[in-house]
Amino acid sequence: MLTPEGLATLLSGYVQQSGSAVDLLLVGGLAVQAYGDAQRFTHDVAGEVRGDLEGLVRFLHSHQIPADLGEDLSRWSVVAMPPGYRDRATVMTERPGLRIRILHPTDFVIAKLRRGTEVDLGDAAFVARRFGVTAAAVRAAAEDAVQASPRDTAIFLFRTTVEQFCTRL
Repeated sequence: MLTPEGLATLLSGYVQQSGSAVDLLLVGGLAVQAYGDAQRFTHDVAGEVRGDLEGLVRFLHSHQIPADLGEDLSRWSVVAMPPGYRDRATVMTERPGLRIRILHPTDFVIAKLRRGTEVDLGDAAFVARRFGVTAAAVRAAAEDAVQASPRDTAIFLFRTTVEQFCTRL
């Protein structure tokens, strides 16, 4: 099982080996572990990365670790991330040439609701409960995300997912 600590150690090795700095904003199962769910298993790394994306992906694959990485998390969906999400992120690990961050809990919930799978909804519910994210905060962040998004029918589906999620909070 991959853990945030194990990833940090592995990426420190990558930084030393390659000479390339890495700034990683986790959004997948590793982020859920970092938020405190020790039962959340994952075998991949998902997140937004600043640095040599292709080199990092090759390195991870050489260690049999799948990667779902990109330069702009907000563009992973028609629904944008709430503006300022990078600024609100918390540094989880900082070492020479390496910074690993996690989203503010409300931004994490929005990231998960944008995709809306059962696993994502479970991750969002865990983080919302653990950090006291209210339905009002989710609705406000969702509206900020919608305002930053292009007009699209996907917005209707996102708003429906947000409302269903908020009624269960």
